[in-house]
Amino acid sequence: MIKKPLLLKIYEAASMQRWNDQIRPVELTELDKQSHKMIIAYVLGKCEQETGNKDLDWIEIIEGGIFELLQRIVLTDLKPPLFHKIKEDKEKYRQLNEWVYQAIDPVISVLGRDFCERFKNYLSDPERDINRRIISAAHFYATKWEFNIIERTNPNGYLIEEIRDDLQSKQDKYHDLASMQKLFASSQLKDFVDICSQLRFQIRWSHIIHRVPRTSVLGHMLIVAVFSYLFSLEINADKKRCVNNYFTGLFHDLPEVLTRDIINPVKRSVAGLKELIKDYEREEMERKIYKLLPEEWLPEIKMFTENEFTDIEGRDGTLVKAADELAAFVETYLALKNGIQSEDLEKAKHSLFKKYKQRTVSDIDLGEIYADFG
Repeated sequence: MIKKPLLLKIYEAASMQRWNDQIRPVELTELDKQSHKMIIAYVLGKCEQETGNKDLDWIEIIEGGIFELLQRIVLTDLKPPLFHKIKEDKEKYRQLNEWVYQAIDPVISVLGRDFCERFKNYLSDPERDINRRIISAAHFYATKWEFNIIERTNPNGYLIEEIRDDLQSKQDKYHDLASMQKLFASSQLKDFVDICSQLRFQIRWSHIIHRVPRTSVLGHMLIVAVFSYLFSLEINADKKRCVNNYFTGLFHDLPEVLTRDIINPVKRSVAGLKELIKDYEREEMERKIYKLLPEEWLPEIKMFTENEFTDIEGRDGTLVKAADELAAFVETYLALKNGIQSEDLEKAKHSLFKKYKQRTVSDIDLGEIYADFG
């Protein structure tokens, strides 16, 4: 059973600042970076799929992303250059990962020994198959995207040239990947990745200025994806359902890049407004977003984005919706715990607690999870 400490541990990534030794025109957090990375991994995975690569495994990509997120949360104070330096020494890197596992095991043990062993093996096994290379390439691309912002702000800054050269050498390592070749050659795919990244700049509950931690729409999407996947494992869902639930969570708020994060009270304030917003989102997605993707990808991506969280094609709609609302509940819990006084947050927290306090969804006892928060 998923417990409160694990949920709160994942949210620590929302407070982890990236590039905090450089001039930053916008806040760059680890949670947003990891979410952007997994969207890029999806694009690269789809490109590899088109080549007929039989070694591609979406579960390994998804879990690799989760494992690396947990690893980064534990290594919060370790700057990337030092981290990569340690990786060059196999024995030191093994010792570091042993420490990471020991630190995170008490939190993830609720997910079962099989999951814990897969996490431990992922940390200890340096083998770079296609699934790991996709994650690594996506990590690089998201980092380079962030650096481009940093560089424009302070092009002559200390170490900027050194960082630029280092990233260029890393880019050269992925030239043999068919998926990276396609991404770099396709202005439309690059535009899709870029427009997804804009959700970093849309802050949830934006009318509550001082909410702590401040989560973006992009970061929220990853949280929902991870919650949905962990719920899927808990109910022993088949592989297809696990994958679809994860990516539904990861893309479920993508239309908000066109409409912003409109809170539910506003949607319900006028009869028919919610439906009007949905219609507008679909029209704009067709006009501005879907055209950027290969036509053969559209049925799947539309399933992930044009949703009312209904059960279709191997996806647990109500489960993903429960993950979405649990993520919102944890956001209200953390903000209030951190001293933010807000009637809106209090109402939202109470409403969600009341909705789920005695409810089971897809065999997940949500009531027990909510009760954990008191």
